[in-house]
Amino acid sequence: MKKLLLLSAFLCIGLALNAQPADPDATSEAKALFERLEKLQKKGTMYGHQDDLVTGRTWWEEKERSDTKEAVGDYPAVAGFELGELELGYKRSLDSIAFSSISDRIRWFHEKGGIITISWHVVNPVSSQWPGIKEPNGAGSAWDVSMLSTDGVNAVRSVLPGGENHAMFNSWLIRLAGFFYTLKDKDGNLIPFIFRPYHEHSGTFFWWGRERCSDEEYAALWRYTVDFLRKAGLHNILYAYNTDKVYSEEEYLRGYPGDDYIDMLSIDWYGKGEEFNKHVDKALGFTTALAREKGKLHALSECGPLSTDLQNILAKYESSYVLTWRHVPPKGNRPQRQSDHDDQLRQMKASGNYLFFEDIQ
Repeated sequence: MKKLLLLSAFLCIGLALNAQPADPDATSEAKALFERLEKLQKKGTMYGHQDDLVTGRTWWEEKERSDTKEAVGDYPAVAGFELGELELGYKRSLDSIAFSSISDRIRWFHEKGGIITISWHVVNPVSSQWPGIKEPNGAGSAWDVSMLSTDGVNAVRSVLPGGENHAMFNSWLIRLAGFFYTLKDKDGNLIPFIFRPYHEHSGTFFWWGRERCSDEEYAALWRYTVDFLRKAGLHNILYAYNTDKVYSEEEYLRGYPGDDYIDMLSIDWYGKGEEFNKHVDKALGFTTALAREKGKLHALSECGPLSTDLQNILAKYESSYVLTWRHVPPKGNRPQRQSDHDDQLRQMKASGNYLFFEDIQ
């Protein structure tokens, strides 16, 4: 029995050591990014910050600024960007960031040696066609789910082949692919990046989420999107599968599109306190183990405050990066949001367990 267990462990380690991107036609740049992430994951967990290079607590689209750098003297190792409403042909994202600024910062950060991750809060393909203003959490947005159910108005089913919104969805994917083709380095090569679409699907708050479509329909949406982008010639992308809070491996894998489509296993989990610590510790345990078994990368791709407890929990596991969400300048007379976030970053920087930009060069 002991020999069988040792053999099983050896095979799992061998799989991880020989892991490759899921795309059999991955570019040399995508392969290099995968290998780099795998090596860095063994060195420590990188710190990532959403919109860090395009907006901050007191500024908007100022080149080379970063709240992280202003707090700890260094950029994050991973920079997150959002493409929601690109599909509509708009010039600015749902967060009012110019797509030209996003592409500029991606190229700049890649040339410096940083790592890029991209999310896509794509609008609801059903209600976004109705009259009204699309805005975060409002009519037509990714969060607009009030009319949706698996067996009723099913937005995911509507965009799959044979659905009434399939042609429109293809036009959205064409716009997405077109933007990705603008992301080239100084030699004209497509920049490799991590793409995390249709995220947090174990929750019910997005049109692609649980109770809004079946597990198989969600998986089909994933496969269709990846196949579309690959057929468009985009082989520079590493794909991150993602859920919101889950409590078992079985729950985590509901809707999983298959190993041929996924390069990274990730979870998002916001919270704090003893219950949060207990549950996120368990989830990191079974998702990192599953990533090793499958030869995939791993990330805590969104979270809230990076408390000392959460830092200590994360340090127990091999995870590529942890990413905190965006800072937003105050509006009108609203006071600037106060946070101990900067102190937490300084604590992480001093610990030696977490990697910032200079640590990955």
